Amino acid sequence: MKNEHEHNHPQGISTDPNHVHTYDEQGRMTCCSLEEKIYTQANAKELLIARPAAKKNAKSHDENDHNHSHEHDHEHGHSHDHDHNHDHGDASDWKVYIPAIFSLVMLLIGIALDNYIENSFFEGYVRLGWYIVAYYPVGFPVMKEAWEAIIRKEFFTEFTLMVLATIGAFVIGEYPEGVAVMLFYAVGELFQSAAVNRAKNNIKALLDIRPASASVLRSNTYQEVKPEEVQIGETIQIKAGEKVPLDGEMLSERSSFNTSALTGESKPKTIEKGEQVLAGMLNLDKVIEIKVSKKFADSSLARILDMVQNATTRKAKTELLIRKFARVYTPIVFFLALALVFIPALVVENYVFKDWLYRGLIFLVISCPCALVISIPLGYFGGIGAASRNGILFKGSNYLDLITKVNTVVMDKTGTLTKGVFKVQEIVTESLDKDEFIRLVAALESKSTHPIAKAIAEYTSDKKSVTVADIEEISGHGLKGKVDDKEVLAGNLKLLQKFKIGYDKAIEEIVETIVVVAINGKYAGHIIIADEIKEDAVEAIKEMHKNGVIQTLMLSGDKNSITQKVAKTIGIDTAFGDLLPEHKVQKVEELRKDPSKVTVFVGDGINDAPVLALSDVGIAMGAMGSDAAIETADVVIQTDQPSKIATAIKIGKATKRIVIQNIVLAFAVKVVVLLLGAGGLATMWEAVFADVGVALLAILNAVRIQRMKF
Repeated sequence: MKNEHEHNHPQGISTDPNHVHTYDEQGRMTCCSLEEKIYTQANAKELLIARPAAKKNAKSHDENDHNHSHEHDHEHGHSHDHDHNHDHGDASDWKVYIPAIFSLVMLLIGIALDNYIENSFFEGYVRLGWYIVAYYPVGFPVMKEAWEAIIRKEFFTEFTLMVLATIGAFVIGEYPEGVAVMLFYAVGELFQSAAVNRAKNNIKALLDIRPASASVLRSNTYQEVKPEEVQIGETIQIKAGEKVPLDGEMLSERSSFNTSALTGESKPKTIEKGEQVLAGMLNLDKVIEIKVSKKFADSSLARILDMVQNATTRKAKTELLIRKFARVYTPIVFFLALALVFIPALVVENYVFKDWLYRGLIFLVISCPCALVISIPLGYFGGIGAASRNGILFKGSNYLDLITKVNTVVMDKTGTLTKGVFKVQEIVTESLDKDEFIRLVAALESKSTHPIAKAIAEYTSDKKSVTVADIEEISGHGLKGKVDDKEVLAGNLKLLQKFKIGYDKAIEEIVETIVVVAINGKYAGHIIIADEIKEDAVEAIKEMHKNGVIQTLMLSGDKNSITQKVAKTIGIDTAFGDLLPEHKVQKVEELRKDPSKVTVFVGDGINDAPVLALSDVGIAMGAMGSDAAIETADVVIQTDQPSKIATAIKIGKATKRIVIQNIVLAFAVKVVVLLLGAGGLATMWEAVFADVGVALLAILNAVRIQRMKF
């Protein structure tokens, strides 16, 4: 499947306000990127022009498409149906309301002259001309849209329906009602535009945090350049109050940063020398220097922008169903309206064409599917926005839907439920001096990125140069290599068993994590390492059970004794230790065989990527997680807090409730008024309420999710 950025747009993104998007049969844009539409509706066109290049690599979520066997619907589409892609201007600017205000004043004066003020001039062509003037400011833009839609061979759009209904009202002399229908429709469109802008403010906020320039050290002076032009390894300077433009390693001693743009957490974070600083963080303390570790397009900030912007391209099944339904429903009701006008002439005595035409016009007004087509995508986008404010990034509204059905949560241990920050607790050697023992092991472990290896490498203060060669990482076992011409093995007990090296069986009873070491083919000792359980891990499991999760499992490559101890402490239902990456895949495959189980896997490492892709919903821990895990996952938790898993489920359920409420509300009111209209009991005013009124109520309901606390 094509990535959204790969659709044909040879001349780049169109920023022409009059540009009309074109789509293929599946609803995918064929003219340019979906980003233009999102930026335009978020009133951020000026940021669109200088936007960062989207990531185009082989790990793209859309290109891989996960190969999921379940029905993840990755159909690309736009944020709502093509009928709504006209530009209403900035709904926060009072000037866009002037045409509607003018029409309202003219309409109210007209109604007053018709019913309350005795006069002899307000009749005939004067009356008709008055209401035409009232109609024009709100009616002409819609007539223009209807004409453009007809040119595109799109006959059954809301614009066509509204133009036919209102002109029909004028034909039968119901001038005030014709103006009222178009006026309320125009006001409804403005409200929709305002609601969409509000729902998408999180995107604009993310765009606004993107630094415009970076101060890079070149030729012994700091030069201001675009972040995209800075190379890996260069040094950049960030002053107090400035945003970090690129990911990098802290060269200064320390500073405090506001990380809320990335994690949703308002508490400042202190970062020390040598630690990672991420693009989008706000430097709070003093002037600092950072060594750039990633290009801008690969930075955390660019990745978040890409995820949130592309979230709307992956539609929930409800959203796709409504869009397809609207395409069928609108022409059906249109032809029913025609039938309602002409068939009674064959069967009804005293047939009055004007009366039945009025009923048909009511049908046309009610048939507009605005409430569904706008409010449902808006509900899902509100859910994605609410999640991002809580440090949770959903890669599509389909995952918001799917996470509500989750009943089984499978979690990795290290980095997911525990902090993954290991400390050396004890060193036990057989005969070798402890300092020499730790020097050899630390030299070997310094070549690995595993948290345990880092803990050992950082433990020793002996910085004497050593020669390390022939490094071999044995997956699920440990490391092998030559240190100062000595063959050193460091890893778990399976590593010694693999090389048939004998050891004291008493160490198998040690519950804590241990690294066993063999030097020149003989057992030399072991190092005891301790990890710390995350503060919110226990509460996370309780909240999951409260929110419909029946079973929690923990899969770990760590030894089974420590895995079971952590599981018991946290309250995990079932735990498995001593697992290689392929064993984790097997365990999840076994769960997937049961059709009643909808499975989430939560992980953070490169070795978790296959399981994240296999599960129904893959959740990655984003702050410490590997790029492979984040790219493969469907949901990313920016704060690395396991309690956010339950929060994600809550947000998904709240979104689904709102979407269902909107569907029921829209259908119930429309069916009632359609029946009343067909029976001659409803007027055009009730029809306006059934269309515009219900759309506004549905929109107000949809934006509620942005105010909810989770």
